[in-house]
Amino acid sequence: MTLKLVRTAFLAALLLAPPFTAYAALDLDTPIPVGPQVKVGKLANGLTYYIQKNARPEKKLEMRLVVKAGSILEDDDQQGLAHFTEHMAFNGSAHFKKHELVSYLQSIGVKFGADLNAYTSFDETVYILPIPTDRKENVDRGFLVLRDWAGGLTLDAADIDKERGIILEEQRLGKGVGDRMGKILLPKIYNGSRYAQRLPIGKEHTLRTFKPEALRRFYKDWYRPDLMAVVVVGDIDPAYAEKMIAEHFGTLANPPRPRPRDYARIPVRAKTEAVVVTDKEATSNGLLIRYPISEVREKTTIRGYRDKLVEALFAGMLNTRLQDLAQLAEPPFMGGSSGISKLTARYRSYNAAAALGKAGALPAIEALVQENMRARQYGFGPAELERAKKNIMRNYERAWIERDKTDSSSYVGEYVRNFLEQESIPGIETEYRYVQELVPGITLDEMNGFARATIPGDSAKLVIYTGSNKADMPIPTAGQLLAAVAAAEKSVVKAQDETAIAASLMAAPPAPGRIVGETVDKALGTTTLALSNGLSVILKPTDFRNDQVLVSASRFGGQTLFDDKDSFAVRYATAVVGTMGVNGHSPLEVQKILAGKTATARLSMANYTESVGGNAGSGDIETLLQLMYLQFTSLRRDESLFKSFIGKQVEAARNAMAQPESRFRDTALATLYNNHPRIARTPRPEDFDKVSLDRSLEIYRQRFSSAKGLTFIMAGSFEIDKVKPLVATYIASLPVGDIPVQFRDVGVRPATGIVKKEVYAGAEAKSNVSLYFTGNADWSPQEELRFFAMIEVLNIRITDILREKLALIYGGGMNGSLNQVPYGQYTINAALPTGPDKVDKVIAATFAEIRRMQEHGPDAADLEKVRQNWLQRHQTLLRENGYWINRLQNAIMQGTPLDAILEYEKNVAQLTPAQLQVAARRYFRHDNYVQVVLYPEQK
Repeated sequence: MTLKLVRTAFLAALLLAPPFTAYAALDLDTPIPVGPQVKVGKLANGLTYYIQKNARPEKKLEMRLVVKAGSILEDDDQQGLAHFTEHMAFNGSAHFKKHELVSYLQSIGVKFGADLNAYTSFDETVYILPIPTDRKENVDRGFLVLRDWAGGLTLDAADIDKERGIILEEQRLGKGVGDRMGKILLPKIYNGSRYAQRLPIGKEHTLRTFKPEALRRFYKDWYRPDLMAVVVVGDIDPAYAEKMIAEHFGTLANPPRPRPRDYARIPVRAKTEAVVVTDKEATSNGLLIRYPISEVREKTTIRGYRDKLVEALFAGMLNTRLQDLAQLAEPPFMGGSSGISKLTARYRSYNAAAALGKAGALPAIEALVQENMRARQYGFGPAELERAKKNIMRNYERAWIERDKTDSSSYVGEYVRNFLEQESIPGIETEYRYVQELVPGITLDEMNGFARATIPGDSAKLVIYTGSNKADMPIPTAGQLLAAVAAAEKSVVKAQDETAIAASLMAAPPAPGRIVGETVDKALGTTTLALSNGLSVILKPTDFRNDQVLVSASRFGGQTLFDDKDSFAVRYATAVVGTMGVNGHSPLEVQKILAGKTATARLSMANYTESVGGNAGSGDIETLLQLMYLQFTSLRRDESLFKSFIGKQVEAARNAMAQPESRFRDTALATLYNNHPRIARTPRPEDFDKVSLDRSLEIYRQRFSSAKGLTFIMAGSFEIDKVKPLVATYIASLPVGDIPVQFRDVGVRPATGIVKKEVYAGAEAKSNVSLYFTGNADWSPQEELRFFAMIEVLNIRITDILREKLALIYGGGMNGSLNQVPYGQYTINAALPTGPDKVDKVIAATFAEIRRMQEHGPDAADLEKVRQNWLQRHQTLLRENGYWINRLQNAIMQGTPLDAILEYEKNVAQLTPAQLQVAARRYFRHDNYVQVVLYPEQK
């Protein structure tokens, strides 16, 4: 079946779209309208609101309170208090006592941190509140929560003092190489402006000593209706939402003499400067050339929209060229990019950046500058522009096709940006019309004119080098950086040569196999096909998305089938082969061939399993299956790409162990698993001497020259009758030679008894506590639920006690695994970052919570919080193709009935506190755990 044929249904759907070409030509000077999908209004007090009814996810409402106030507005005695105010929103308000808000929201299934959250930046603070709408009370209280945040915080002095410790722990988490480098770089990046002096986390001295009145003053000055927006998107009647907003927020009043809301100015750079910043803990080397900063003038007309399309086409073409350079055998950089980017909402600049390889900064400067000069002098070719147009039009096409299946959170993001940055919100129907009419008319001459006008010539610039200060790294001086830029700007460049590429991935499809059997499961909505080569395919057509198809397959096997001497080489075999391309086409050639299509596929190998994964638009299923077929049958060998890949891995490994967290992780795993050679530690540069191209191809062929043992699952927007011929052509024709499809147990076992280890690494006063509990276990779906419910309840307690009550941590908690492979076993890991002086208290408090669970069981209310969150999440995930793929795949691998997914809610409802208490006694043994603690390096 040809691609044209399988796209018939897809194209038929497009014919139902409005006949865009029938509209009158666009007047480019017309202002971009607000789309009909959203109601935008303003109360008399100046508060702005956005309301949209949206069906995805079902029975869910996304609510936001957006405040145009961030750290840039802090007075000298308030540094860090914009962020502190955000924290206090969860610590007592007019209608919710301290801890009552979080507890209530958890009781209706809203998870703290994952769902309920907030953030503070330089110029804004945004509160995030998703609410289930299955009960009207939830919605009403959701508006009450937003109203309390906007004008009802109690800001009690005792609560403020208790929160200091939590925020100081958050500040401690942020310390390290990035923070140290940032203190040097930010004044340069922001050209000495106020932005460099007002990082949202604030100053430690201020956080420890500020008077509560300073916090209250910030809240009074800046939390006012003329600086606020309420965003409500989801399962709600818009008229009701508007009524609730008016009732709850209409009574807010602005101060009688409001402070002016000014935005910090960033001065224009007057001269060229270079900065070199190194640190012994730096894990990568980078280069940035920042050209003059300019103010952003938001373009609110159709002409402005067209200008943004031109800018997007330009960036796509230029960065494809830089990708080409990164794949050379001796690349000038590991990765490069160039284009216009925003520094803040109101300032932007043209930048060129690179992740550096072993050759260092000077070749990267030469390549970046010259490639920009090439585009500036000679522009782009017609084939480059055609591919870029196809890609951008396909992106908008997908958004339009998915317009009724777009998540509410995506719409919320648009409206937040509209309020903060004046981003236009015409709606996807209008945007799709704009793109269809505007993009075809963008000419090559216009694009090349844009390149000449946009890429800076000789101008003041900031050149930044960041990296490790190890002796084996070539560290340039500021003078060398400037000299390299000047020399590159004077060099002579030639026009880009455009090489011809193939029109398609395959000259002809393979000889098809046959479908020899078919069974239907009405309860699951699946059809299982038996193929002539012995493989099976499970098809689940859905209406969850309009333009998404996912494919997956797994089997046992994996890296442990190979000898220990190959353990490192096999770890990278699929990655090496993945960089080669397929069927004679390099990866970038594949990317160009697939311009305007949406399809990816990848084969991978884990310790005990092997997997196939891919996704496509509904009209590109054949392309996806072609990519899969070729990765089984038509590998490509490319010495240059191999050298480039290995060079990048070596460079990434060179500094990896400089990071204290890497040394901590490696020591923890080595201690836990008795230094077993199959445990994947952080790679060292010399490890890659064990990886060869030919051995990688040989390992890959040993496992993927045959599809034996794979059961393919396809879920998404497709018609079974139209997919069957493609399945017969590309899956039923796969080779299925005899290979072992069972895993091998190589004897990886955890340490027994009580084992304690200390790691001293890192310059900052930071610690991390890792506790590992392990043992044998009998797996079942029901036991897995009990196991993870126990962990989730303990995480609620860790937040309530270690964070909120004792202020020992900012974040952290437990995670775990319960496995059948390679034997029945479990692992629970508690990861708790804290201060060195708090380590013993953290360990004691964690064990106290474990004992509490073992002796008294969990609070029934905490279990109900977990239950509600799981049930709501399950209802949402049931409308996701990826969830069905994963659950069906897991059932196949675990040997459980495929319809177990239908029993999930019943099994969750049957969880009891007594079951979790039994689980805690079973899985937490006080005579069998590994404790590893990170301390700062000893001076």
